[in-house]
Amino acid sequence: MISEFRSFIAKGNVMDLAIGIIIGGAFTGIVNSLVNDVVMPIVGAITGGGFDFSNYFLPLSSAVTAPNLAAAREQGAVFAYGSFITVLINFLILAWIIFLMVKGVNRLRVIEEKKPAEAAPAPPPADVQLLTEIRDILKTK
Repeated sequence: MISEFRSFIAKGNVMDLAIGIIIGGAFTGIVNSLVNDVVMPIVGAITGGGFDFSNYFLPLSSAVTAPNLAAAREQGAVFAYGSFITVLINFLILAWIIFLMVKGVNRLRVIEEKKPAEAAPAPPPADVQLLTEIRDILKTK
């Protein structure tokens, strides 16, 4: 079983998947920063909610009186629609970037497919081939 596992891990697809997951994790950090540090402050400024859009929530209990989401969650149930909107925008940005990447790769594939295949050079005409053979025979004598 161990040798089968080693064989499975050594396959190219598994390694490609592992690399993709690692890069995806790093890419997620970049997209999170883009959403939280660039997009959401602009959306918050436009909607008048300041720069912390993720603190938008509706209390679902009369016991919730806190002004921010973290404290409100400690007091009781809240409907944290601001956090949901942040995650939704994060997803849409990530999906858009992946779409653009796939579109770019597909465009490169089409370009590569349209390139004429390098054909083997055509053989020289029979008379040139005969003269070449005669030359080679004379060189060896």
